[in-house]
Amino acid sequence: MQTQQLGMSDLAITVLGFGTWAIGGGGWSFGWGPQDDRESIAAIHRALDHGMNWIDTAAVYGLGHAEEIVAQALKDRSERPYIFTKCSLIWDTNGNIRNSLQAQSLRREVEQSLRRLRIDVIDLYQIHWPNPDADIEEGWETLARLQAEGKVRWIGVSNFNVAQMRRAMAIAPITSLQPPYSLLDRRIEAEILDFCHTHKIGVIVYSPMVSGLLTGRMTKERVARLPDNDWRRNHPEFQEPRLSRNLRFVEHLRAIGQRYDCSPGEVAIAWTLRHPAVTGAIVGGRRPDQVNGIIRAATLRLSADDLNEIEEALELLRKAP
Repeated sequence: MQTQQLGMSDLAITVLGFGTWAIGGGGWSFGWGPQDDRESIAAIHRALDHGMNWIDTAAVYGLGHAEEIVAQALKDRSERPYIFTKCSLIWDTNGNIRNSLQAQSLRREVEQSLRRLRIDVIDLYQIHWPNPDADIEEGWETLARLQAEGKVRWIGVSNFNVAQMRRAMAIAPITSLQPPYSLLDRRIEAEILDFCHTHKIGVIVYSPMVSGLLTGRMTKERVARLPDNDWRRNHPEFQEPRLSRNLRFVEHLRAIGQRYDCSPGEVAIAWTLRHPAVTGAIVGGRRPDQVNGIIRAATLRLSADDLNEIEEALELLRKAP
């Protein structure tokens, strides 16, 4: 699988990396409902067998559970992929989540993540959310010190805007940004992507398939059956009237994908990778077969006609009642 340098780091990452948000399971505010840990481990193995060389996780996914599953999946692997994780979301004994960028809190977090992941150093450590905004400088300075101490190799941010990145850059270089980016969420095209490209900040995008909505496997019936503790039940894109419009749009992606023997989800991922500022895309899978259905996005190159057809379909989507 093709690799690209992540920002100014020495990390050569594959254009697809395995995301672990969903395999954190249920039982927390942004869970995806019940999850079989054996299927999660098998999905990670399948992703690595297909050539992905990095895993993106976060302390808060499953309140630590996703990091533990990553460790279990890697314990018998001869070659270890890069491990990226995130900090700044902490929880109490009742599972209540809050933001913290205070130095003492971040230092506790990094030690806990190292323990759960069973590693000595984290390849990329990222601030998950820039909240509280007033504490960004304290948080970023702490990550820079953790890097100098050898706890983490490289440091990045997630969900930051340009003004917030400028503030961080005044303290220490930013290796990468992790923003949401998909056919249904193009906000970063206005300013952020050009800024990152100019300043040689790597970009690893999340939710390129809109949490499963653009995979081609989602239906109204499946959405209706989502567990009560699956956060997607309350997401506007999974509710009417957007749901019906989005599913019609998926059929346009399916028609394009059929030309290349690819799924709608692979078309959606490849579309994000077309942008020169994007280094890689985070793709998740709760089962091995789901990984099989996204892997060809790494080699899919959409033509100018394909891209125009997608834009026309998006315009119809915007005009739909």
